Amino acid sequence: MLSTLTTVACYFFLCINVILLFTLRSKLVFRETSRYILLYNLLFADTVQMALSQLLYILSACRIMLTYPVCGFLVMIANLTNEVSPLTLVVMSVERYVAVCYPLRHAAIITVRNTGVAILLVWTFCSLNVLTRVVLLLEFPFEELESLQMKDFCGTLVMFLGPLSDDYDRAYTCFVFLSASVAIICSYIGVIIAARSASTDKVSAHRARNTLLLHLLQLGLSLSSTMHNSLLIAVSKIVTRTVLLRLLNVFYVSIIILPRCLSALIYGLRDKTIRPILLYHLCCCLKLTVVSANAGDTD
Repeated sequence: MLSTLTTVACYFFLCINVILLFTLRSKLVFRETSRYILLYNLLFADTVQMALSQLLYILSACRIMLTYPVCGFLVMIANLTNEVSPLTLVVMSVERYVAVCYPLRHAAIITVRNTGVAILLVWTFCSLNVLTRVVLLLEFPFEELESLQMKDFCGTLVMFLGPLSDDYDRAYTCFVFLSASVAIICSYIGVIIAARSASTDKVSAHRARNTLLLHLLQLGLSLSSTMHNSLLIAVSKIVTRTVLLRLLNVFYVSIIILPRCLSALIYGLRDKTIRPILLYHLCCCLKLTVVSANAGDTD
C-alpha cells in the first residue's frame, strides 16, 4: 500500500514537471531568455533524477535484482543529474546578482550564448565527477565474484564497493555544498547592498532577494538527499525491519521526491509569465484525462 501511494505521488509530480518542461519550450520568449533556459536545465535534471529514483524504487519494491553493470549505469546517471541541480542553482543566483547589481550590463553579460556555455561547463564538471566514481569502482575485484548478479537491491549505497568511494563521495558533497552556499550567500549579500542604493530598482531587488532565498532553500533540499543513506544506516540499528521499510518510504518521499518537484511548484506558480501558460496546459491535460475516462466508461 505504501509503495502504491508513493508511486502515485511521484507520478503526479513527474506529470507536473513534464508539463512545465513542455511549457518552457512552447514560447520563443522562454527559449531566448537566460533565466528560463537555466530553469529548464534545472527542471530537466530534477525530472531525470526523479524518474531514475522511482525506477530504482519500483525495482526494489518488486524485489528485482540487477547486475552490477546495469545498476552502476543507473546509479551514475542518477548521480550526474543529482549534482547538476545545485550547480545550476549557483548559476541562476549569479544571473540574478548581475541583473540587480549591473542592470545596464546584464544584457551584454548574461547572453544566450554565455548561458549555454555555463550549462555546458556544469554538465562537464559533473561528468568528470561521475568518471572519477567509475574509476574508483573499477578498483573493486569483480573477477573474484562468482557472478555479476547482485544479491541486494540496486541503490547508491550498494555501489560504494570500497572505502575510497565512500570517502570521495563525502568530500565531493561537502565541497559542492560549501561552494554553492558561499556563492548564493555572497550573491544575496550583494543584492541587499545594491537594494540600498538610490539608483537600484527596489521592486526588482526585492524580488531578486526572495529568489536567492528560494535558491538557498532549494540547495539545502537538493543536497539533503545525500543524508538519505546515512539516515537509513543510523535508523536500521535501532528499529525493526518492518519499521525500517515504512521509514524508507517516508524518507524517499520527503528527501528524494519532494525537493525535485519544488522547482516546478515554485517557479511555475510564482512567475507571472509562466503561470498562465502552465495552468492552461494543466487544465488541458485534466480535460483530456476526464474525456478519456468518460470514453472508457462508455465503452
